[in-house]
Amino acid sequence: MSGLIQNRVKGAGEKRGFAVMRLLTHWEEIVGPDMARLATPVKMGYARDGLGATLTILVTGANAPMVQMQLPQIRERVNGCYGYAAVSRVAITQTAPTGFHEGRRAFDGPPRIEKPPVSADVKKASADLSDGVADEGLRRALDLLARNVLSRKDAPERN
Repeated sequence: MSGLIQNRVKGAGEKRGFAVMRLLTHWEEIVGPDMARLATPVKMGYARDGLGATLTILVTGANAPMVQMQLPQIRERVNGCYGYAAVSRVAITQTAPTGFHEGRRAFDGPPRIEKPPVSADVKKASADLSDGVADEGLRRALDLLARNVLSRKDAPERN
């Protein structure tokens, strides 16, 4: 499974500035379990001159002073992960005690969107298009594809 989504996860991380995904995936090992419970990395911003990046971490408001005192150690550990002085500054973004920070849970997938019912004409047309296919799985897939295409509002008129 990881092989299938690796490029998408890497792309999403790169959009947020994380060239080394290990920082996100092994955050607890890098900063320690106590600090990982208090802070979450959210963005890596690079300066225009290319000298050092700014790591932005998300912290609940009540824990911000404790994390603030640990910023030099966090920077050292993150730079150890990169292997060089990639991070010159660590910035804190405060959040509410509940909500985004607490949202670290298993991914449930995108929300389910209810599709409008398919008309009988579209069902018949899609069945006619996939009728000559011998393989049952392929026939179902083609039927579903035809239904999706034919039920679109901007689909061409069928002759």
